[in-house]
Amino acid sequence: MSLATPLSRPDLRAALRRAERPNRLRALALALPALLFLIVTFGAPIGLFLTTAVRNPEVRHILPQTVSTLDQWDGQGVPGEEAFAALAADLARAKENSTAAALGKRLNYESAGMRSRIMSVTRHLGSFADGPLAPQFIALDPAWADTELWAIIKRNGAPVTLYYLLTAVDLGQDATGGIGRVAADQAVFLDILGRTLWIAGLVTVATLLLGFPTAYVISLAPARVAGLMLLMVLLPLWTSLLVRTTAWVVLLQTDGVINQVLLALGLTTEKLQLMLTRFGTVTAMTHIQLPFTILPILSVMKSISEGQMRAARSLGAPPLAAFWRIYAPQTLPGVAAGCLMTFILSLGYYITPALVGGPRDQMVSNFIATYINRDLNWGMAAALACLLLVMTLSIYLAFLRIVGAERIKLG
Repeated sequence: MSLATPLSRPDLRAALRRAERPNRLRALALALPALLFLIVTFGAPIGLFLTTAVRNPEVRHILPQTVSTLDQWDGQGVPGEEAFAALAADLARAKENSTAAALGKRLNYESAGMRSRIMSVTRHLGSFADGPLAPQFIALDPAWADTELWAIIKRNGAPVTLYYLLTAVDLGQDATGGIGRVAADQAVFLDILGRTLWIAGLVTVATLLLGFPTAYVISLAPARVAGLMLLMVLLPLWTSLLVRTTAWVVLLQTDGVINQVLLALGLTTEKLQLMLTRFGTVTAMTHIQLPFTILPILSVMKSISEGQMRAARSLGAPPLAAFWRIYAPQTLPGVAAGCLMTFILSLGYYITPALVGGPRDQMVSNFIATYINRDLNWGMAAALACLLLVMTLSIYLAFLRIVGAERIKLG
């Protein structure tokens, strides 16, 4: 009787994959409805919204003749009479379709006053005399003789634009298409981005300083006491975020509880300004984020054997040295998970800075909401959302590369 030839390592791996394929297909079939639901209700709307950061339909659809004419323009000097004629014809059609305001609003993002110029020409089209239109445009508004104004119209004839994304990082394009920094009085978004990172970092450090000892005490407490303490940690998660933030408004206001206690204890002689400050914003966000830092750390601490510390003490290690050299390193997976979760969640905060913080405490999400709800500038809102998404993913991937995905435990 002959023995079977043993399989090589590649053949063995292929055989294992074939054997596991039915289980994988069944698992995929079970997860497919939830996956499709997430794609349809979450992924697709967000993806469609983010494309608004580069979509540029207004000028192309409302000024088709002008865009076609400007394609032949070399960008030097004022375009010829045919460009003014094409613009007049496009604006006449825009007046009939009631789209001139949308055109002016879009161009006004890149050049202040463009909306009023567009609307002024639209109103005066019927009063233009026969003959060359260029002198009549310039007589109505000398800005029509500006090369940069026509360069903006030509540049926005493309179906996509970099304007929103560049503006989100304080960059802009000149008349020749070159990219450079915007004027100092217009450079605001990098400052907002830095402020967002700074506040998120402060909240992360504060929750770690408060959460690590709290988790340690809970892990050492008797079961009944630990259960009660854990209930107190989880209780804020069962309360609406808006309610918790409003509670901090009551506590931090000038006549609030904190000021009343400080005055009663004689710790201060006058009421402190705690509302609309960075301190109030960080304090409220720290309270809200604290459970997200404590829970991963606590789950890791629960898995550490108490016998390790006793063994270290029996071998002569001082209590503090045994804690930092034996116990603390084993908690790093939970610390990493808690800090990462808190930092990423803090980047997208909106309600708390809006209610508790002042003008210098508003984060990227506040400006996204402003562009959507007040300015109706969806392109700029999408660009800031893209910036926030890229920043969050970059921090997450960098964190995974430094710490290692296998060392992060959410508990």
